[in-house]
Amino acid sequence: MQPVILKKWQLRADPVDVIQTDKLAHELGVEPLTAKILQLRGVTTASQGENFLSANLSALPDPALLPDMDAACRRLVQALVQQEKIAVHGDYDVDGITGCTLLVETLRKMGGLVDYHIPLRLKDGYGLSGDAIRQAKVDGCSLIISVDCGVSAVAEATLAAELGLDLIITDHHQPPEVLPNCVALVNPHLSPNQFPWRELSGVGVAFFLLVGLRRQLRDENYFGSIKEPDLRHGLDLVALGTIADVVSLGGVNRILVRSGLQLLESGTRPGIAALKVVAEVKDMTSGTVGYRLAPRLNAAGRLEDAALGVKLLLGDDSIDIGALAKKLDGFNRERQKIEQQTLMEAIAMVDAIGDERYSIVLASDKWHSGVIGIVASRLVERYNRPTVLIAIDGGEGKGSARSIRGFNLYQALHDSSSTLSGFGGHAMAAGLSINQEKLDTFVEDFEQVTRKKLTTTDLVPVLSHDGEVTLSNFSLSLLQQFENLNPFGMGNPQPVFISCNCSPIAPRVLSEKHIKFDLEQNGVMVSCIAFGQAERFEQLNGQIDVLYRPGINCWRNKESIQLQILDFRTSGEK
Repeated sequence: MQPVILKKWQLRADPVDVIQTDKLAHELGVEPLTAKILQLRGVTTASQGENFLSANLSALPDPALLPDMDAACRRLVQALVQQEKIAVHGDYDVDGITGCTLLVETLRKMGGLVDYHIPLRLKDGYGLSGDAIRQAKVDGCSLIISVDCGVSAVAEATLAAELGLDLIITDHHQPPEVLPNCVALVNPHLSPNQFPWRELSGVGVAFFLLVGLRRQLRDENYFGSIKEPDLRHGLDLVALGTIADVVSLGGVNRILVRSGLQLLESGTRPGIAALKVVAEVKDMTSGTVGYRLAPRLNAAGRLEDAALGVKLLLGDDSIDIGALAKKLDGFNRERQKIEQQTLMEAIAMVDAIGDERYSIVLASDKWHSGVIGIVASRLVERYNRPTVLIAIDGGEGKGSARSIRGFNLYQALHDSSSTLSGFGGHAMAAGLSINQEKLDTFVEDFEQVTRKKLTTTDLVPVLSHDGEVTLSNFSLSLLQQFENLNPFGMGNPQPVFISCNCSPIAPRVLSEKHIKFDLEQNGVMVSCIAFGQAERFEQLNGQIDVLYRPGINCWRNKESIQLQILDFRTSGEK
């Protein structure tokens, strides 16, 4: 199978009305191009625009609108009042780590007796652990709260009940047909549900649980000798987990992440401050969180024990936070080496697959299950096929799957699940388990499901943009206005434009990977950088059309416009 080279450029949404754009720009006091960007993201009225730009916490919805929220809060009130011992069960990714930290930290501030458990990826696997439930009983706990897992834990919920433990499940993954029996199951994807935003992260669900709990505690006049915690102080964790889990940064998530990024920027949490040092992070954006901080927290769960991430974020005085941050950084460097080796092996295997395949399913007993999800994402970027990578150990496989635009991965696994031991996840990312003997059957079942859902057109990557502009459109003041649209990410992409009939000037290769050049159009010249596109150097000749993200480059205290080139082609080509 050959890597996908040609990509389709497509306007992000239906074309907007110019008159309405000018009207919205006037009402919001922004440039027309900024108003157009908002319109293409579904913001069409002045009130919507004001809410989008302000992203005030006061606009957050009532947590009581989430399913089972009242029951969950009532049981937690009882546990706090009666001083019952509570166990929080998280997950080994950043969402689960931050969600666990948020619940443990805040419940302790509320006077709770709280312990926690994070499963070991290689030993326990994903989800609620039966061993952890048994240990909670031994430790004298009477209530377990899950975060970022549990919606499919039918057997584990039964075990908890048999042991006399109450169980509150908070999760954001797609619910299966059969749900676990527990005290409360808080999940925005369950029905009936009046909550206006379904795309919460696991830590986001945990945050709303705490908001609902605080309100019930206020009604019970609980806060007297115990100081009422300021829940805003945990929004750094919410932002970290939400960005890392690549959920949509629109709606409710935008409000949470916008406030949380400000806390991350201030670095008031010692563990975050130490992590910023080892990651060499200065300016805090969704990009630096997703690509610099999150991988270091994730690396602990991929290679050793994700509970180290919780310890770092809780900032217990008994640990050397700086040393622990360096340890996580070391894990990340090791993870990168393993990931690169796995990627090279996977690419060699894909080379033997015909281009007629609509899906990629690969397995090996040499692979580390902690990195296959990342490698699956790299293969999706390279080949634009739904991809499943499976690490085999002792005849049993653990798989990570990643999807492409328009393909619901969770549903596809459901439709080809007859050979699977288990699966779960989202439309774009999922995990599975399978016996090695059933692997060949799954490969063909998944391929057939993929062929039913996709066409050859779907296998051509689509690069979305916000329209065609000339280089003369851009100014530093306009780009600074774009910054008010932050945080960027899934659901709120960074503005991307196309400009046609441009001339590349003095292109040169940097670090054997990137291309730097100037771009000229009608007498206007702008600096450009094309990351990771050195192999296309020879194509930079004559007039070209470019697709890019405009931004501000700061060098020696001087700001200038710079375009990050995402793709380019000879002018006139389609």
